[in-house]
Amino acid sequence: MIPLVFLSNAAAAQSPLSGSEFDSYTRGKTLYYGNGGQVYGVERYLPNKRVIWSFLDGKCREGIWYQQGEQICFIYEDRLDPQCWVFTQSGGGLIAQFEGDPQAIELYEADDLGEDMVCYGPEVGV
Repeated sequence: MIPLVFLSNAAAAQSPLSGSEFDSYTRGKTLYYGNGGQVYGVERYLPNKRVIWSFLDGKCREGIWYQQGEQICFIYEDRLDPQCWVFTQSGGGLIAQFEGDPQAIELYEADDLGEDMVCYGPEVGV
């Protein structure tokens, strides 16, 4: 079990980040996300709104993000339907609410786990 320390609190959430605010905060960073005290995944934010996501299982998915209203939407190479989140910032970390729905999954930026984001190469079949 990897201990997580959450840097944000939903009760202290601010207004949704715009695309430019999100880009300014994330570009060049690798952020870890947690949910319910468990590690959820990690995302590396690259220039030109490109990202690499992993559930920390060695399988990485390249994608892009874009702003749609108050949401930041992601499209990944293995899933072309957008995954949209409302991002807010509080206390030194991000909070991501899936589709801005309070009943849906909420992720918190977790502090650096001290692990590298590992991406294995493509699987070779017979």
